[in-house]
Amino acid sequence: MKWASRAVPVISAAVAALAARDLLQRDHALLRNFPVIGRARYLLEAIGPELRQYIVAGNNEERPFTRDQRRWIYASAKKENNYFGFGTDNDIEYTPGYPIIKHRTFGRAVPPSSPTAGHEVELPCAKVLGAARGRPLAFRPGSVVNISGMSFGSLSGRAVEALNRGAALAGCLQNTGEGGLSPYHRNGGELVFQIGTAYFGCRDERGRFSLARLKDLIAGAPVRALEIKLSQGAKPSLGGLLPAAKVSAEIAATRGIAPGQDCVSPSRHAEFSDCDSLLDWVELLAAETGLPVGIKSAVGDLGFWDELTTLMRDTGRGVDFVNIDGGEGGTGAAPLIFTDSVSLPFQQGFTRVYRTFAEKDLHEQTVFIGAGKLGLPDNAVVAFALGCDMVNVGREAMLSIGCIQAQKCHTDTCPTGVATQNPWLTRGLDPTLKAARAANYIRTLRRDLLKVAEACGMEHPGLIDTDTVEILDGRTASTPLREVYGYRPGWGLPSATDRTEIVRLMTAEAPQGGSATPSPTAAG
Repeated sequence: MKWASRAVPVISAAVAALAARDLLQRDHALLRNFPVIGRARYLLEAIGPELRQYIVAGNNEERPFTRDQRRWIYASAKKENNYFGFGTDNDIEYTPGYPIIKHRTFGRAVPPSSPTAGHEVELPCAKVLGAARGRPLAFRPGSVVNISGMSFGSLSGRAVEALNRGAALAGCLQNTGEGGLSPYHRNGGELVFQIGTAYFGCRDERGRFSLARLKDLIAGAPVRALEIKLSQGAKPSLGGLLPAAKVSAEIAATRGIAPGQDCVSPSRHAEFSDCDSLLDWVELLAAETGLPVGIKSAVGDLGFWDELTTLMRDTGRGVDFVNIDGGEGGTGAAPLIFTDSVSLPFQQGFTRVYRTFAEKDLHEQTVFIGAGKLGLPDNAVVAFALGCDMVNVGREAMLSIGCIQAQKCHTDTCPTGVATQNPWLTRGLDPTLKAARAANYIRTLRRDLLKVAEACGMEHPGLIDTDTVEILDGRTASTPLREVYGYRPGWGLPSATDRTEIVRLMTAEAPQGGSATPSPTAAG
């Protein structure tokens, strides 16, 4: 009681002081009119996203990832039960654009019945990356699911390390992002080195691209391919800025810049200015390193793609892979107008680019990679049907290592230590534990892709064609995916040679299922 009697005057004095401050300030009319109690409005505004996320929102209401989607990723990462009971709660019949995958009663591939089937099965790419153009270090990627480009600086060092260790466990590739190749990328996972407009990690003292430094870098790291970043879905053609406060000595050393200063990524490359000079640079990099070289881009003006493919067809120069990023936004922070409205969403952007390549007979010589919420099985299956040979996962990989979709990536206050450089916040992220979860998620996604392919009578998701998927137009009508995007028969599939080889690889690796022993009547 004595403590309470002493506390009441202190609390009363504090409330009175706060009320006086609210009455005297001029920034907020609400607080002048309703001192102290008006602050409840700002509190509710601040915690509103959390309230909606955990209390108010339904299973399929939230964006960018719904509660059901996050639950599936979290359960997969933890090797928990990721099944759903009592039927779908999606409003299928009344959702135009909803994809339906058509299973086959009889098909070449017979899915095994074991619940654990497919967990440890390898799921390599159906194409050999760099083989079509004779690159000396061409290779077949061991996984159709790989980790998208997320830079050290945007992600914490512990998050990058967890993803790299996870990539090693899952046998997949990790894209470095444009922020250079850090010590955290050197934990066993194989890499795709991304070259951005600022040439971080391969630039000289004046910020110019340095071929010598690039060659030195890849000589000491497990880099399997080079990716030239033209743009990304979150902020196409915008460039980027890492504020000075986040440019630590470690980040500066990785990027080859001065510590404690704003780090600017220009909106355009200095090494080329049109498609012709871009292809020259691609061939230079490939000749000097022996590695496959590709490009990453969001999709806007199609004139670029038409000119690029025309030059590839007519001159013999070309990219080994094309990574199409959806305009839905991604891990990069950006102005709202860019996140919401600049560049085409994945399906529309990808199909337009793929058609441009296919019309010039270049689609079988090029490996196509997709990104943009493709780390969910339904989205990924549609992407494979449209012609993707691999998918990259970014935000889904972040969720697998602890991201809670707080959407504070741009504030340096990520509460789970994934997208921050704050030592207090990053200390809670255990790279070894989270590596296992990232690997579990990737393996589970591959397992589900394989299960769906087998249900469709195929040995590999890359063999799913556009006639296997239909798009609902409402309750009473649907349209085959091929007709929706104007594909010709056979588009979206690897070449006949590649199809034969991937079937051989998969049937040697993945055991086929079957049925019970037939009765004497059936046998006779």
